[in-house]
Amino acid sequence: MSKIKTLLNGIMVVMIFSGCANIAHPDDEHTLSGKVKPHNHLTPLSATDSAGFVSKNIVVKGEVEHVLTLTVDSLRRMKTYTLDTFNVVCMFEGNDSSVAGKKPVNTRTGVLLKDILEKAKIKQLNHKDRNFYIVARAADDYKATFSWAELFNNKTGEHTYVLFEENGKPLKNRGEMILICANDIKTGPRHVIWLKSIEVTRVN
Repeated sequence: MSKIKTLLNGIMVVMIFSGCANIAHPDDEHTLSGKVKPHNHLTPLSATDSAGFVSKNIVVKGEVEHVLTLTVDSLRRMKTYTLDTFNVVCMFEGNDSSVAGKKPVNTRTGVLLKDILEKAKIKQLNHKDRNFYIVARAADDYKATFSWAELFNNKTGEHTYVLFEENGKPLKNRGEMILICANDIKTGPRHVIWLKSIEVTRVN
């Protein structure tokens, strides 16, 4: 009996922790029948199916003075940065989102998330009013969360980007804009494809 219990516990652990290794890559050669369904980041999508999640703009909203609707052209007019190659790595050793046979990504271009937030201007009552969290939300409702302190009083703010180009070319079926926190130890959990909105919420 104890052996069976141990085996079942082991299976549960594998199921819980294997999710990141199975995060869908829209270029994978898998297909889904029928209409595009809400995506759980565990089922691979074809390029055709992933097109249903592509957003052509990002809405910056919530506790901001200026609600923004940003497009790739909007981002190009801001201060841009070019990042050298880095891997999108999941939470557990050996899990990497890179796919064998794919063309390597040598450079990525984008703008800092904190520059976008400064443009929208968070509604701070005074200089001590810093209790906010920021959610980057994908069209499939996948979310990555940041605190105000991470972005404005930490090195993370200098390494969190909204990207719109890879190797000098526009992004395609992963959405026209994606978010990445390049200095996370494991970059996968805060890698948001199909980026749709950036939401600022006050912590009460």
